Order: sequence, then structure tokens, then C-alpha cells
Amino acid sequence: MVCFACRSVETECLPCRDRMTKAKLAFWLGWIALLQGCMVKSSLPYEYDYSASIECLPEPLEPQYGGGVLRNADFSAGLRGWSAFGYGSIAESTSAAGNGFAVALNRTRPYQSVSQKVYLQADTHYTLSAWLQVSDGGADVRAVVKTVGDFVHAGGGVAKAGCWSMLKGGLTAASSGPAELYFESNATVDLWVDSVSLKPFSKDEWTAHRAESVSAARKKAVRLQATDSAGNPLEGAAVSLDAVRTNFPLGAAVSRYILTNSAYQTWFASRFAVATFENEMKWYSTEPAPGQEDYTVPDAMMAFAKSNGIAVRGHNVFWDQPSQQPRWVQSLPYPQLLAAASRRIRSVVSRYAGQVIGWDVVNENLHFNFYEGRFGWDASTAFYAAARLLDAGSALMFMNEFNTVEQPGDMAALPARYLQRLQQIIAAYPENGAGMAIGLEGHFTTNPNIPYMRAALDTLAQAGIPVWLTEVDVAPGPSQAQHLEEVLREAYAHPAVQGIVIWSAWRPEGCYVMCLTDNSFNNLPQGDVVDRLIAEWRATPRAGSTDAQGYFEAELVHGEYKVTVSHPALNSSISRSVKVELGSGSDHYFIDMQV
Repeated sequence: MVCFACRSVETECLPCRDRMTKAKLAFWLGWIALLQGCMVKSSLPYEYDYSASIECLPEPLEPQYGGGVLRNADFSAGLRGWSAFGYGSIAESTSAAGNGFAVALNRTRPYQSVSQKVYLQADTHYTLSAWLQVSDGGADVRAVVKTVGDFVHAGGGVAKAGCWSMLKGGLTAASSGPAELYFESNATVDLWVDSVSLKPFSKDEWTAHRAESVSAARKKAVRLQATDSAGNPLEGAAVSLDAVRTNFPLGAAVSRYILTNSAYQTWFASRFAVATFENEMKWYSTEPAPGQEDYTVPDAMMAFAKSNGIAVRGHNVFWDQPSQQPRWVQSLPYPQLLAAASRRIRSVVSRYAGQVIGWDVVNENLHFNFYEGRFGWDASTAFYAAARLLDAGSALMFMNEFNTVEQPGDMAALPARYLQRLQQIIAAYPENGAGMAIGLEGHFTTNPNIPYMRAALDTLAQAGIPVWLTEVDVAPGPSQAQHLEEVLREAYAHPAVQGIVIWSAWRPEGCYVMCLTDNSFNNLPQGDVVDRLIAEWRATPRAGSTDAQGYFEAELVHGEYKVTVSHPALNSSISRSVKVELGSGSDHYFIDMQV
């Protein structure tokens, strides 16, 4: 493995404890979690199943939702309800443990597989899952729903020989009518299929599940109790909770024009907690000619962000797409490229170490392989190892990729392929596992596949590391704002997502794909959507009084609050800063005050 770093950085964490003094009157603020955990418990007739598996198992699990609308989903009745698709051959088989499944035999065409006919309902979301295996080696497998006049890609996975892998996906039916679910793979191996499910949800049900997930993942129902020094409840104590900070980071891309446009500065700083520099930190911007580094612009942008309390994501150290290299880099021979890449990573990461919350260390290394083609298969592994040595603080190290949650038909960027690449980077150098994070760009088409997006997040969540949507936009169209809202709400509601950045950097000539404002910084419909969601997701002030038992209850967005408590018998009030965060159990805060 090539080494690109030569030093490490030590950091120190200092504990912080509150000091309490004795007093005649005590207010016990008991913050008791009434909603906890990341698995959503639903009161709806059908819960959404957020579970997924990234393990290859000896036997498949039971079909989700009992198979949904599919008949004989677990093949316990042989092949009843199933057919051969594409003039192929299918047969029933049984494992040593007695589990029955279907086999597509002697395949010579990608689409030859097992299939089942269904009837889709218009404007309905469908979540899909299946367990797959192949007779030899490994193969990409895609789930396809054939409708009248269309073939809809609903998800994909990587099937292996000797064990069962789960594929999870989904689609939205554009119209009512007959359809047929089948599987396809370019590999001409026998394809084994079991535990298939296709479960419909009305859009109202989908929205309700999303709301319940928000309550569980982003809010906490808390209870405060006020008592006197003898432990007696205080009725009628006035309680106010003033929001100081919201935990969930929502940000946007920003361009160099913010440095000279005060209207842009005001508009951005009043909304966003995170900034990603659109192009200004990229290699072709900071070193346009060999050895001629210029950080003037990103330094000034960093200063602006700091002065406004805005966190920054480092974007990016390297980009694996050949056309996005500095022109002088593209044709360098190996020794000179090695030296240039080493200088690049030491330069940019050392310069902003401790100043960014995350690094897109290698951009788009599923679709492209500029560095792997020159340095070998472990080039990305080396880059991540070097970045962590150069910035040994708390910055997350992202693998940033497109189409993993946007496009079920892009086999290069499937969630399974993403996780496979991530595991390669960690396995080759285990220290890379510390601080790794999943970066999903989120460049959506004019009609995003929301069920697939949720299913992909379910799968990626199994890695157990932070997930961010890093470059969210929606292609122009008559429903652009509506679809942007759907995408943002879906991301915010998913328990695994820990941050969102919108790709809407303003430039006078126009934005990359999607703008939030016009050139006078008046909101476009997309900007109105973002403002509405910011207001909805922001920690908001609450006020009230304690009941006869001294309790005050509220459901609060995760964040930091200033709690102020007063009582008619007192001549003053007491205040304390508290944090409301995801977790189980009870957090107790004691506030003492001299009367």
C-alpha cells in the first residue's frame, strides 16, 4: 500500500462537569425518555419494516410482510403462483435443512428467471425484498417490474454461491394495471430465489410511517418535575424552554460568490448550519499548475463560515473521475503522480485539519478509478489512511458516491457494491474503520423513486456508521419543489441519516442543477420548501406550568435548550442549559437556588 502521510496529530478531550451548590429550594428536572431507540413502533395497521441484512446467510429469512401481495412467497407450496420468465426454465429445489426455493436453470439471457404476475395500484408505494443465491461465483442481480409499456428497475443486489443475500428495493406505481415481477443478471449462472415480498403502502400510510420515524429518531418526549427542598411537588411553577441549538445538521453547498455578495451571505447564514464549498477546495482549484498552490479563496470561505458558526465539510481531497483531475495531473507518469498526490493530500488535509467536520476523501470511486488504475487496487485505502493520520480529530472520513440511493438501475453503485467497497478500504487497513462514514450524493431525477431510497438507506444502515446525504438536488421539472420536499423528508425521517447537505450553490450564471433563490435572493419554490422544513425541524421554544404533581411534559426536537423555572413563591428564577438527545433511560438534572 502506498503511504501518503508522514505525521499524526494528537487531540485531547477535556471533560466538563457542572458544579452544584446547596440551597433551601431544589428543582428536580427529570428528563424521562418516553420514546427511544431507532426502530419505529407503529400504531398503524401495517408497520414499515426498516430491517435489512448485509450478511450472506446459510438459509434465507422469512419474507417480509408475509410476502405482501405475492402468492406462495416462500415457495412452501413449490412453484405455485410462479412462472418462468423470458423463455427460461425453472425448477423447485430444497436445501439440506428442508427449505424450498425456486431455481432458474440453464440461463442464456439476462432476463431468464422466475416471475410472478401482480396487479399494481396507481399512486401507491411498493417495498420489495428477496433472497438470492447463484450456482457459482457471484453476480449482480436486478429486480425488475414489467408494466404495460415499461420496465421499472426496483432494486439490485450481489448474489453469491453457497449462501443467501438479501435484495431490498421498491417502486411507485404510476398507474393501475397488470405487472410482472422478475429478476435479471448478466451472469449466465443458475439463479436461486426465495422469500420474495412486494408490499403496497398508500401514500398516506407512507407519510404516517415517516412521521412516526421522525418522532422516534429526531424528537424526545420528556418530563420535568419541580419539587421543593423537602421533595414535595410544586404546582404552578412556570417553565420555559428556549431553543439554543438544533442537533440535526442541515446545510448547503456554497460558491466563492458569497465572499463578495452581502445578500448571499445574509440569506445563507440565516438558514444553514453546514457548508460544503462547491468547487473551491478541489484540487483543480487549489493547484491549477504544478507547485502553484493558492488557498486564498477557500481560506476566506472558511473564515466566513467560522464567523457565522457554520460547520464545513471538506470536499474533496481526490476525485476518481479522470476528467476532474487538474489538467497537468492527467498525463503524469507514475513517479510524478505519486509525488503530486502525496503533496496534495498533505497540503489540503493538514491545512484544514480540525476545521472541518468531515472529508470526502475519495469522490466517486465506485464509478471511476483514475487512481486505482495508476497506483493499484488499494489506492483509496492508502488515501483514507493518510487522511486520518493528517487529521486525527473527530472529522468523519466519507466515501462519497452518486446513484446509490437515487438509481436502482445503476449496478455499479448498488448499496451492496457500496458496502463491499467500504469493507475493502477497511479490511486492507483496519485503522480506516475509525471515523468512516457513508456519503450519498443524492442527485435525483425529475421523479425520484422514494420507496427505493428508503430501502437503500435500510441496507446501508446495517453498516452501523454515520450516513449523510451530501449533495441533494432534484432535476428541473414541473414538480421539482414537491419532489425535493419528498426527498428531504425521507432523508430526515430515516433513523440512519445524520446530516443533509443541499447542492444549490448560487452563481450568477445559474446553479449546477437546482437553485433555491433567484439572483436577488428571493426564494424560488424550492427555497420555500427548504425554509418550511427548517422551521419545522428547528428546536422551538416551549412554555407552560407544572401540574398538581409538579410535572411539565413536552415533545422536543433533539437539541440544546435553556430551561428557566420560576414559582410565585420565589423572588427570582433559575436557569440551566440541557441537551435533549437520542438515547434510552432517564437523564436527571438538579438545579439548586438560594431563596
